[in-house]
Amino acid sequence: MTVLVIGAGHAGLAMGHHLARRGIDHVILERGEVAHAWRHERWDSLRLLTPNWQCRLPGQPYTGPDPEGFMGMPELIALLEGYARQLGSPIHTGTRVTAVRALDDGYRVETDRGAWRCRAVVIATGATQLPVVPTLAAALPPWIESLTPLAYRHPAQLPPGGVLVVGAAATGVQLADELQRSGRPVTLAVGEHLRLPRRYRGRDIQWWLEQAGLLDQRFDEVEEIARARRAPSPQLVGGPSPRDLDLNALSERGVRLVGRLAGLSGTRLQFAGSLAMHCAAADLKLTRLLDNLDAWALAHGCHDALPAPERPAPTRLPARPCLGLDLAAGEIRTVVWATGFRPDLSWLRVPVLDARGRMRHHGGVIEGAPGLYAMGLPFLRRRKSGAIHGADDDARELSDHLVAWLAGRGRPALHRASTFAAAKALL
Repeated sequence: MTVLVIGAGHAGLAMGHHLARRGIDHVILERGEVAHAWRHERWDSLRLLTPNWQCRLPGQPYTGPDPEGFMGMPELIALLEGYARQLGSPIHTGTRVTAVRALDDGYRVETDRGAWRCRAVVIATGATQLPVVPTLAAALPPWIESLTPLAYRHPAQLPPGGVLVVGAAATGVQLADELQRSGRPVTLAVGEHLRLPRRYRGRDIQWWLEQAGLLDQRFDEVEEIARARRAPSPQLVGGPSPRDLDLNALSERGVRLVGRLAGLSGTRLQFAGSLAMHCAAADLKLTRLLDNLDAWALAHGCHDALPAPERPAPTRLPARPCLGLDLAAGEIRTVVWATGFRPDLSWLRVPVLDARGRMRHHGGVIEGAPGLYAMGLPFLRRRKSGAIHGADDDARELSDHLVAWLAGRGRPALHRASTFAAAKALL
């Protein structure tokens, strides 16, 4: 076998498309079913943050009846299933990889259904297999229910009472909103976050980001790429009626805002006094981004054809910040840890991980391991890499690199494309 792709989500399927186009023999291995994580590791009401017109796969643009809508999980699963069926790639489902080891002439991939030898491996398992949970979670009192978004499905599964959601990126604000609407009192612990409007000047914010070239900003054009890759996902939500889901919207519905969760002393939760600082930073970045988008519209002749510029209100802060809550008072019964995720690479027996257990790579080309590649990670090659529509360009370029490496021509030069300077507003 020449190439083995691990993972049959959108990233692995995109790589399969480009390998098939180049006539490179390959196999895609999937631990469960196609789109396994979307089927089994997402909450019931989740919709994509990107509009349907942006759900593009290699060779397959969106052609459905609702381009401005947002797919829920059943629609997305059906999309990926249909794409996999017409793909010219052999897909082995129900095949869990247990180890990848380097050989003199390639790699040995061990699974629960036998072993494979190949010259190259593409790791397309994504970045959200394992939740990142602070160590203090283990010290919560036994009467507190503690769970992550991977285990959460709907409000009814939680015990009665208040909920503390820790983390205010996309997942945190969506869960806080759903739980508050279910009638539960919700407290949201807010750290660093990225605030975006759902629509701006009559267009979805994703239209602006795509048209202005921000989503095409490359990893080698960013001074602090490691920091950019750790950036929180924006406070957005998809749904039948586009709406903003920022901290103002949540506080208007009764969600209590507190600062970053800083510690636990006995039964008392401690919150940092940094809420105002984090909100001011998010407001500043939002204003700077919208200013740059307005400048782009003016420079490209579409300013007058769009509604007038507007600015969201600054984040409204509580009059008196809450710096602590005693869990013994019974106000909080559940803690939901919306504190991020990381890849599960426990099966990777090749020394390519850094001190934090993340792959060292240069735009998806894994360092120190010729023939080993990554797909589907945040800001892998472009700012859009982690999204469905970002997989096409990444898979095309990495398959080009792979073809050149297989042919013995060494590493091709990385193409640099100029992008709109406003991309800096998202850093």
